[in-house]
Amino acid sequence: MAEARVLDTWPHQQTRGHTIPGNRYTSQEFFQKEWEGMWTKVWLLLGRESQLPNPGDWQKEEVGPEEILMVRQKDGGIKAFYNVCQHRGNPLVEGERGHVLSRFVCKYHSWAFLPDGTLNFAPDKDDFPEGNPCDNVRLEEVRCESFAGFIWVNMDPNCKPLKEFLGPIWDEWNAREIHKWKRVMANTMWLPCNWKVVLDNFNESYHVPTVHMAATPDTDRKKIRGAINTYYKETRFDLSDEGHNRMVMKGGYGGGQTDKEGNIIDPLKSLLEYWEVDPAQYKGRPEDTRDALIEAKRRLGPERGFTHYPKVPDEQLTDAFHYTVFPNFAVSVWSDGFHFLRARPHYKDPEQCLFDNWWYSSPASLDAPSLQRSSAGFSKEMNPETGEVDVTMLTFGVDSIGPAIEEDVTVFVTQQRGFRSRGFKGVYLAAQETRIRRYHELIDDYIEGRLPK
Repeated sequence: MAEARVLDTWPHQQTRGHTIPGNRYTSQEFFQKEWEGMWTKVWLLLGRESQLPNPGDWQKEEVGPEEILMVRQKDGGIKAFYNVCQHRGNPLVEGERGHVLSRFVCKYHSWAFLPDGTLNFAPDKDDFPEGNPCDNVRLEEVRCESFAGFIWVNMDPNCKPLKEFLGPIWDEWNAREIHKWKRVMANTMWLPCNWKVVLDNFNESYHVPTVHMAATPDTDRKKIRGAINTYYKETRFDLSDEGHNRMVMKGGYGGGQTDKEGNIIDPLKSLLEYWEVDPAQYKGRPEDTRDALIEAKRRLGPERGFTHYPKVPDEQLTDAFHYTVFPNFAVSVWSDGFHFLRARPHYKDPEQCLFDNWWYSSPASLDAPSLQRSSAGFSKEMNPETGEVDVTMLTFGVDSIGPAIEEDVTVFVTQQRGFRSRGFKGVYLAAQETRIRRYHELIDDYIEGRLPK
């Protein structure tokens, strides 16, 4: 059996008592300060390498007023550019992704750019007083790196390397082999709320019993147990020096996992059987299955294709590791899947954001239905070219973005209404919500030019 690795410790952080007033979610003035001071200075997870399998493949993603064009190069690398022709400002491509045979040709005046950004052709090139455009003009490039199978960009040409920006997340995600995992569900929707409403929510678990488990003032929150244990005294809350956060919630395996007689039922039953753990031995005590699953995964995982198991600590075999990567990406990473939650700002309206609710699964788990989390609501209809599910654009108020997350979305929208009120004087946070305060203080640090060292 492989030796278990030890879960690392993140440093203690101090906060400054930010009150987080409501106008941070509604003010056009603050929205602009945030864009210029923060969004253009941070690494942003935008694309996925698997979406660009061949040279000439491209993917376009929006963030605020910008459209970023990511292109696979002949040498296998990826370059990123602003999606704008350098002649008169017309966008070069439309749509989410595609393939360019040789050149990106602007539909306005036929200026043509190679996939590496070089201007290859401009009509009437001898008619330019400043000289041949092909000698002086190229696409405006954006800093671009790849990590965990994703494409990250930074609009600041003087930014620190991505590895320094991510801090402890880099090694943790490398051990998980996330670059091999496949997207099996992808729902995206414009929401009528500020992007920070989404990230605030995913920076705490205080809401989980109420929003997702129907807890009431009479409920003993200590006894609420589902697939995860969200009780704050048994949850680990970490804040990194770089501004990213981690919340570790133990596998609870309690409420909803047994019948009235205490017999373990699905989905826990099927999970145990896959790992050759007898559910009958744990009648009336489902919480004890956590240790049994850890032992079984250590023993059987590698031979069943779960090659990342020997590289991770015991906790990562059963528990929910929920990260919020500054500024706009939240992800719950389980042993064999991760829940991708990303919010991007509207190009001009502070009370709208683009929200992604996606799910990725490890390769070995795709052949084991009992390991798939039923709440993900994913489809098996993979794109044969990329091996992943394509994004489905949904409409708020018409479509459901997915089980469980729909409950969060309902609160996002009502909370945005509350932030418009002059009666809201600022937050009154529990200690378990400290990550929210730190998040907002870091936004202000960027705006004021105090970037994390």
